Amino acid sequence: MFCEVKPKERAGVINPIFTCQPCGAQYASIGIKECIGIVHGGQGCVMFVRLLFSQHFKESFELASSSLHEDGAVFGAIHRVEEAVDVLLMRYPHVKVVPIISTCSTEVIGDDIDGVVRKLNNGLLQEKYAGRKVHLIPIHTPSFKGSQVTGYDVAVEDFVRYFAKKGEPNGKINLITGWVNPGDVTALKQLLAAMEVDATVLFEIESFDSPLMPAGNVVSHGNTTVADLEDTANALGTIALNRYEGGKAARYLETEFGVPAVIGPTPIGIRNTDTFLQHVKNLTGKPIPQSLVQERGVAIDALTDVAHMFLADKKVAIYGHPDLVIGLAEFCLDLEMKPVLLLLGDDNTAYPKDPRIKALQENVDYPMEIIMNADLWELENRIKNEGLALDLILGHSKGRFISIDNNIPMVRVGFPTYDRAGLFRHPVVGYAGAIWLGEQMANMLFTDMEYKKHREWILNVW
Repeated sequence: MFCEVKPKERAGVINPIFTCQPCGAQYASIGIKECIGIVHGGQGCVMFVRLLFSQHFKESFELASSSLHEDGAVFGAIHRVEEAVDVLLMRYPHVKVVPIISTCSTEVIGDDIDGVVRKLNNGLLQEKYAGRKVHLIPIHTPSFKGSQVTGYDVAVEDFVRYFAKKGEPNGKINLITGWVNPGDVTALKQLLAAMEVDATVLFEIESFDSPLMPAGNVVSHGNTTVADLEDTANALGTIALNRYEGGKAARYLETEFGVPAVIGPTPIGIRNTDTFLQHVKNLTGKPIPQSLVQERGVAIDALTDVAHMFLADKKVAIYGHPDLVIGLAEFCLDLEMKPVLLLLGDDNTAYPKDPRIKALQENVDYPMEIIMNADLWELENRIKNEGLALDLILGHSKGRFISIDNNIPMVRVGFPTYDRAGLFRHPVVGYAGAIWLGEQMANMLFTDMEYKKHREWILNVW
């Protein structure tokens, strides 16, 4: 077998690819309008996550902390949640949705966030905030297992479980985007608009790219409403673009309300975008218009310009969120490139059963490693000590020093990317994303050639 799927052999972690589950839950929460999450844990559990968001988007986001201290870790800190909810509701009269997001410390000491939500619903909300509709939602995201990826998946499911209500059919589809950028949401909405398909987007984060206005700064926040979440039970179907970032919510809506679920593939590249549009067509009965056929043709032409001559046989390492990594690997294979190392950075035991990974194992005809529960040392060690030769790295900014230290060109993609300007505005999904990614990779290789003073490009010719 050319393609091996195996766990990281070391017990420790050196330079992790991801951060923890509460980060993913916080990312989901900022996609909901009139929502501010309270993270039940130390202040760092919010501060460092907000820093990541701000580094990536260059915007400010509102998140709250119960500010757990040493005494709470010994004696319990559920009273801090009660105080946090009260202060938050007083300070922000517009807030309607308050997820209570647990952390490793509060899960270890056993604080009952479900119980405190019941207490607050029967006490504080009726006594002090009577007449004001507030939704308190416990979200369990212990940091000692999973990652920001599973935390996002858990939170999306919890939001949908809490809000979804059966009513009249709405003629829409639910589109669960996963952990994407504003540019991706824009590109997806343009594809749906071309097909005249109405969708409830979970989560509507185009507004994360916030304007500076004469009246003052705008705090970034998503635009998915409570009504949108409630109406997810009445859709024609649900398309979750990512198996590990929204798949649980899609399956819940199918099981509980009979809303058909389509999970993946992530629409990165031509073939996966084709599949996405076919799923939309099957769910809605709407035809794929000639305008999208034209857009597809432009993308194929653009990729043909760079694929065989410049990208073919280039060896690539890819790390990041699992659906993104697998989608990028499939795209690279379609461009005749050779992804030789895929790093999946958490402890999800389902990866070997993923049909996309099984397809790689069946079809790849050169040595490829897929490492589960990986860290960035897996990449660095192979380059420095095991002789792994690479032409390109695809991943987020946390791995930039591996690129710098080893003189390997790198295209920034994924979360977080903070050492390049404005990448969150550019899609990696859809036909537009395929063009952008293909040309980014080619241009990065051209730039590397100039940096290393290679005057002639080694062309791939028949």
